[in-house]
Amino acid sequence: MAFAPDGRLFVVAQDGTVRIVKNGTTLPTPFLKITTDDQGERGLTGIAIDPNFATNKYVYLYYASFTPVPHNRVSRFVADGDVALRSGGAVVETPILDLDNLSTVNIHNGGAMNFGADGKLYVAVGENANGSNSQNLNNLLGKVLRINADGTIPTDNPFFATASGKNRAIWALGFRNPFTFTFQPGTNKIFVNDVGGSAWEEINDTVRGGNYGWPTTEGPTTDPRFISPFYAYPHDTAAPVNGCAITGGAFYNPATMRYPSDYVGDYFFADFCNHWIRRIDPVTKTVTDFATTTTPHPVDLKVGPDGNLYYLSRGSGAVVRVTYTGSLAPTIQTQPASQTVGTGESVTFSVVAGGTGPFSYQWQRNGANIAGATGSSYTLSSASAGDNGAGFRVVVTNAAGSVTSSVATLTVKNDAAPTGTISSPLNDVKYVGGQTFTYNGTATDPEDGTLPASAFTWTVDFHHDQHVHPFVPPTTGSRTGQFTIATTGHTETNVWYRIHLTVRDSGGRTQDSYVDLRPTVVPITLRSNTPGLSLNLDDQPRTLPLTTDSVVGVIRKLGAPSPQTVGGVAYQFDTWSDGGSATHDVATPAVATTYTANFKPAATSPVVITRTPIADATANAGAPTTSNGTSASLASQGTNPGQIAYLRFALPAAPAGKTLTGAVLRYRTTTLASAGTDEPHTIRVSGDAWSEATLNWANRPALTGAALGTLPAGAVPNAAYSAGVSPASLQPFLGTSVSMGITSAGTDRLWFWSREHAAASYRPQLVLTFS
Repeated sequence: MAFAPDGRLFVVAQDGTVRIVKNGTTLPTPFLKITTDDQGERGLTGIAIDPNFATNKYVYLYYASFTPVPHNRVSRFVADGDVALRSGGAVVETPILDLDNLSTVNIHNGGAMNFGADGKLYVAVGENANGSNSQNLNNLLGKVLRINADGTIPTDNPFFATASGKNRAIWALGFRNPFTFTFQPGTNKIFVNDVGGSAWEEINDTVRGGNYGWPTTEGPTTDPRFISPFYAYPHDTAAPVNGCAITGGAFYNPATMRYPSDYVGDYFFADFCNHWIRRIDPVTKTVTDFATTTTPHPVDLKVGPDGNLYYLSRGSGAVVRVTYTGSLAPTIQTQPASQTVGTGESVTFSVVAGGTGPFSYQWQRNGANIAGATGSSYTLSSASAGDNGAGFRVVVTNAAGSVTSSVATLTVKNDAAPTGTISSPLNDVKYVGGQTFTYNGTATDPEDGTLPASAFTWTVDFHHDQHVHPFVPPTTGSRTGQFTIATTGHTETNVWYRIHLTVRDSGGRTQDSYVDLRPTVVPITLRSNTPGLSLNLDDQPRTLPLTTDSVVGVIRKLGAPSPQTVGGVAYQFDTWSDGGSATHDVATPAVATTYTANFKPAATSPVVITRTPIADATANAGAPTTSNGTSASLASQGTNPGQIAYLRFALPAAPAGKTLTGAVLRYRTTTLASAGTDEPHTIRVSGDAWSEATLNWANRPALTGAALGTLPAGAVPNAAYSAGVSPASLQPFLGTSVSMGITSAGTDRLWFWSREHAAASYRPQLVLTFS
């Protein structure tokens, strides 16, 4: 609902009707009625009045359109007095924004709209029961949008440069079902009420470009990627503030004050399930009860130009004004209603009073007090023909005064109520997702006999926890009907479907009956082959192992985020036990099932480590007691005389998660004409007990084991070469040191530079590759 500057209150109904409340009275002729897809939570759900309404008369509506496919639309209409402007008999409509196509799931629709102090139109959009939409800048779902009044997109929007097309309208993201929001008058502060999933209801102090975390987080969070709610209350019934669906919000900053001064600047918010309204101080975050019991299911709050709070009650189909009386006389918040009953039936009249209690009540019939009728309700146990036309009212009194309710007229007909029976399905029958049910009923009436099909009205509601989602709208004209259980949307198990039957006889008497369908529930388990990893269920991160109940046939989304790191080791997704891709949907099976995600060490870039010798020297048989450790060159020769080039390398430990997969010895031949070689030279492991300063042919360590590698034949002077070295042979020496000797079988001599060479690039190098 939305107030126009002239005080008229525009109220939208899900079926596409807009009505005007003027001077406290609902006008009989609707402002307009548009065709809308009102299945589930869809329909006409949002309205905004243009800031320049006094001159342009613009009214904006958010509704679900059928054409060309189901999607939400924002359109502009023009007020022509108390009805919408028409041309040729048709309402003049100007679409300004068509949102993304909707899936077959008909919940989480959002739809609230308000103009900001900047003159831009802000629009709250639900994620259509697909959490991944909320974090995706390629669609408008799960977002708060900001557009110009003509539907164009402001260039200063936060994602204008990075998004494309209509997605540039995104102003904030990470919402589930932002059902209501409002600006604080005179400021740019915007509080968005996001209806939560299974745990928390949120008030988000929403800023330009902010990300509020759904589906990764719900409720308070310390994740630095997201903005934690300004305030959140849990579903836990043990908490002092609890509920299950936050559905209304309004700042109290009116031009005319009707409430005490400590209310000024406070934010009112309401809960759909528990029927309360509370207020929170935006500075201290102190929460105070305001209305602990309202008429059922408040869905919107507004502060009127008169300074009073108004709320829209879906349960009673009424707009309620809340006035502050302090210690003054009581007020009537809900008047007793006129009723029609049959002879011999009971009837109850009730009233809701406001003000300072305690209250006393005195019911009257035709102006005379009824003895003993001193409660907030009065029941006439058996109406007779003599009660027809009687008027009932109540006087409510407190210490400061009294107030008299309006008169409720009782109509008594010599017409018994009909009896309707739902013959199938039976009550408490179990269902699974995707199952089709056919319902049938019969109805008789004492006066009319068997009632015709036109007397039947069927409705199907989907119940979740303490609140209700319309599923099949009221349908009249058949004794039977059919519907299919949803497979997507709510994944909780505290759900059920209720089939209502209302039958009406020729005299207008009605009777209601219903049956409930209960879910078939099985446990599903998520596991990983690697401890410490997490998986996503319905886009939300879960700690493993996880076992949770699920309704058979309902689609669940399994996700294996990849890569993940545990203990310094990176893992990447490999397979699911059911063969699905990393993220895929599964229909909950009929039996308990475990889904295991298999990960493997992630393929990462190899680590290359290069080492130069920590010691090197040549042992020369031609000078068996001479040490050559300080020489700038090394020599290798099998005989005439024998020479062995010894090198010692300090080897690193393998990096975490890596294995030695390659080793290469690099060397450079000297400039001597005889530096080249015509035959291969072999690298072997040697004993490590030698010193560069004292090594000679006489004390040289033995060469042991198989060859580590071979220096290639055909080397020429003053050239760079490399020789492969066996990684497996070096593996035992990782983290310590290894000595190796190089020699040949023949007389051919190889000269190459040692670690003593002045230029680092000329020195020997052992290059190790870890993968």
